[in-house]
Amino acid sequence: MTKIAMVLGATGLVGSEVTKELLSRVAWDEVRVLVRRPLELQHPKLKQTVVDWEQLEQYKEQFQGVQAVFCCLGTTIKKAGSQKEFERVDLDYPLAAASLAKSQGVKQFLAVSSMGASSKSRTFYSRTKGRAEDGLVGMGFQGLHLFRPSLLLGEREEFRPGERAAAVLMKGLDFLMVGKAAKYRAIQGKTVAKAMVNIALANTRGVHIYENEVIHVVGGH
Repeated sequence: MTKIAMVLGATGLVGSEVTKELLSRVAWDEVRVLVRRPLELQHPKLKQTVVDWEQLEQYKEQFQGVQAVFCCLGTTIKKAGSQKEFERVDLDYPLAAASLAKSQGVKQFLAVSSMGASSKSRTFYSRTKGRAEDGLVGMGFQGLHLFRPSLLLGEREEFRPGERAAAVLMKGLDFLMVGKAAKYRAIQGKTVAKAMVNIALANTRGVHIYENEVIHVVGGH
């Protein structure tokens, strides 16, 4: 059987690394990406589809035959321009994609969330991430895997000065991040990507949440 993976958010930090990781693994025969604009990346196994996220239903056939969907969609409130637009990217689009995936028989759904995600959180960002998690749990996938990384390290398409400064600080403090502090260690986007692909290949059932320190371990080899 042809083993097909799909990546949502392939232009982002983690999504681009997931795409490259999947393409490098012999276990996957085809990697589909849904993008707003074509990737410069070229590979025999890569199949790109330019989509309008507001009309995602039109592309439901792209989910047919897919074994695992890797959802790496995400933005910042500053880039989105408002809380409403942030919700559109980090909540509405992932749930719409998950609904289509479930309707087309996808068994595994893997999504990047955030450390501290909770629908009961007082902070808007963490609350939105938590609402997305709750919505995904309610879909009833055979295997649902939610990844909660700390500050992500790596090269992004857009420059985020606040994150860049925080990344420098976190790198400098990395040697102190042991014991209970380990969950706050900054993490490379590539490590998160490897963890997601490794977990997908394990093909476990049920709902699983991977906190930051676990992602470091699972994606470290």
